[in-house]
Amino acid sequence: MDRSDPLPIDPLLPEVVATLLARRRLVLVASPGAGKTTRVPPALLDCLPDGQVLVLEPRRLAAHVAAARVAQERGSALGEEVGVQVRHGSLCGPATRLRYVTEGVLLRRILEQPELPGVRAVLLDEFHERHLVGDLALGLLVRLTARQRPDLLIGVLSATLQGAPVAAFLGGCPVLESAGRSYPVDIRHLPEPPSRSLAEEVRGALLRRLAEEAAVPDTPAAGSDVLVFLPGAAEIRRCQQVLAETAEARGLEVLPLHGDLPLASQQQAVQPRPRGRRRLILSTNVAETSITIQGVGIVIDSGLAHVARHSPWSGLPTLRVQKICRASAAQRAGRAGRTGPGVCLRLYTRADHDARPAFEEPEIRRADLAEAVLLLRRAGLRLQDLPLLDPPPAAAIEAAEELLRVLGALDGRGELTPRGTQMAALPVHPRQARLFLEGQARGVGAEAAAVAALIGERDLRLAQRFGADWESPPASGPSDLLALLEAYQEAQRLGFDADRLRTAGLDPWAARTAHRLVAELVPGARLDGPDPPPARQEALLRAVLAAYPDRVARRRAPRSDELLLCSGGSAWLAPRSEVREAEFLVAVDVEERTGTSSRTIVRLASAIQPDWLLDVEGAPLCESEAPCWNAAAGRVEVVQRLLYGQLVLDESRAPARGTDPAHWGVLLSAVRALGLRALMAEEDLTRLQARLAFVAAHCPEAGLSPLPDDAFERALMRLCPGCTSLAELQQAPWPQVLLEACGLDPSATLRQLAELAPEHIMLPSGRRVRIHYALDRPPWIASRLQDFFGTERGPSIARGRVPLVLHLLAPNQRPVQVTSDLAGFWERHYPSVRRELCRRYPRHPWPEDPCVAPPLRRRPC
Repeated sequence: MDRSDPLPIDPLLPEVVATLLARRRLVLVASPGAGKTTRVPPALLDCLPDGQVLVLEPRRLAAHVAAARVAQERGSALGEEVGVQVRHGSLCGPATRLRYVTEGVLLRRILEQPELPGVRAVLLDEFHERHLVGDLALGLLVRLTARQRPDLLIGVLSATLQGAPVAAFLGGCPVLESAGRSYPVDIRHLPEPPSRSLAEEVRGALLRRLAEEAAVPDTPAAGSDVLVFLPGAAEIRRCQQVLAETAEARGLEVLPLHGDLPLASQQQAVQPRPRGRRRLILSTNVAETSITIQGVGIVIDSGLAHVARHSPWSGLPTLRVQKICRASAAQRAGRAGRTGPGVCLRLYTRADHDARPAFEEPEIRRADLAEAVLLLRRAGLRLQDLPLLDPPPAAAIEAAEELLRVLGALDGRGELTPRGTQMAALPVHPRQARLFLEGQARGVGAEAAAVAALIGERDLRLAQRFGADWESPPASGPSDLLALLEAYQEAQRLGFDADRLRTAGLDPWAARTAHRLVAELVPGARLDGPDPPPARQEALLRAVLAAYPDRVARRRAPRSDELLLCSGGSAWLAPRSEVREAEFLVAVDVEERTGTSSRTIVRLASAIQPDWLLDVEGAPLCESEAPCWNAAAGRVEVVQRLLYGQLVLDESRAPARGTDPAHWGVLLSAVRALGLRALMAEEDLTRLQARLAFVAAHCPEAGLSPLPDDAFERALMRLCPGCTSLAELQQAPWPQVLLEACGLDPSATLRQLAELAPEHIMLPSGRRVRIHYALDRPPWIASRLQDFFGTERGPSIARGRVPLVLHLLAPNQRPVQVTSDLAGFWERHYPSVRRELCRRYPRHPWPEDPCVAPPLRRRPC
């Protein structure tokens, strides 16, 4: 496209430039395809006699594509008048006046050059995405124009943004709107919620569309490229596998497009389609805005995206697949109507779409703020004092400051330390900065720089990222970072040559990006071969610990994948981690997944020795002493622990002290849970309660009453002080203790019970039998029928008021009669019972008149 090709934004350009020059602030809302990214910046540049125009682009692909397009339209090479600057890479020269820059580049420039010398205007493109750095940059620019640079021009460019709130934040500046170049898009929804896997739903939608084109060849967008929006790279790979056979049969070229791909591969997907096969582009939301993919007329939208969040409570990142907002859905659908009438097939229902929020939550309200807080603090600013369109949660700021204190970047008062100043000057996250500085101090600066760079980039091992040989067991080693370092050293040995790296299974872009950062941290660094000596390896792993002192974990069991975190909770080691043996490790790359398979996954880990934790600066070490109940031994013990956060490093046990209320209090709690049965036979307890209830019912003059419900609790409160074991309590005379705890005189009460409800009774035969008491039955005894010969009436208790129930037993000890009327038994039932017993037990005496027969005496022992 040359500059003469008209774009929808062109008629509005004079007003855009004039308004910006006159009012110095402007919000421009232009639909996708209007041309705001490539036409507004050069138009403004042409009206400024000197100085630079900076254009913020959220993504490096968009920055490269836009800068190349503008350079081509202006008839110059990229890097001359028009340039692009991304992290660890720049195509700019001395004459470059229009710079397309990514977010981190702009933020650091504003902080390092607070007055932005030589810059006349800053345009924040695709601001509707509301990235953290974009919000910070806008806040800093507003602060700058209110103080030193009132002449600085600020333009906010967006596609779906609600312009009024931003305009109000900018002091009530004008809002201009431009329609994009769009054609009608036929948007179709599923009639019912999806019931198959996402890849199968995509395949079904594609087949339906291809069948429609076969039936109606002149249907809109027939034969055009297909753009499929998926949540992330993993879903793209699964779709590639599921669609491979269909794509081959229908002559479709499948192209992935996501941020993990090298820049050249991404550019291949967005270039105009050459003559050849029809394209099926599987993309994340990288293709949602900023760039136009020529030839796309059909969009299949999953309605999902991976959204990165950060939990200020756990300090862990989360990665959530969630539904996109309505604004993003409109952006995706609009991609089908850029060059002609199109079709958008949404893999969700219309009701689902209408129930979604209008816009996404700004990243500043859900992101890790540690790096932003550190950079601002270095510039003498506090995040909470910066004018912001949406302020971050106070808890997130507190969590970021706490992490910086743990890393030694802030002191106890929240002021920047000398180490913090060093960390802020490094172009990496504070954790990686701390790792590098610690490694440098331990004499392994080059290795630490490489590890810091590798942690900050995607895994350069393609097999790890794309799942090759996923079923093969991982190698066992001390650290996943050492394995990464070995891969980097192999890339270094291959001279970072792209073809040789791919052959070796390494990502050229990731390797080169890491190499540029290593050179930035340690100029001229050259790493030695693999397998560093043990001393250097230990120094490097200690440096990793210094960067992640809050991510220490301990294996729950030998070789278990479950880990206990020092911050509390648990995590699971990823199957591809090499750290299979170490008991203690550092969780370097952690992902807190939510949803149906909610769990915390440790993707990169590094082993440590527990004694290293004693040397960690500011380590959360503490000693604790607490009594605990040893159920197996039945006693209270004092457990002394050395803790790192919530992890136990060492533990010992000692006898408890009965003089300490906290110690015997543990015994009290344990016995309460066990119940009185653990101290006294249940039969004895029931018997005592029944005897008291019996006397209270039949001899009220005795003044006794049943045990109250809290009798056991009262007794425990008397006995537990001074005791530390179950055995000590079991030795106590519990009947007396219970009576005394209820305010009764044990001796007098037991005498009354012995008189009125005795435990035993002597029969005429000389046999002493036990009286059985129960709360729901009258008292009873069991003995041989012969023991009652010569007795007309059965025994009674309670001063003769209550006859005992008699269980009259045959020689086999089984009852032949249960009665409380012995005289009636002799008269009415004994004759028939006698005949049966004589037949069965002829050797036993069975007199005809049992009332006059002598009882059968017990044989002397």
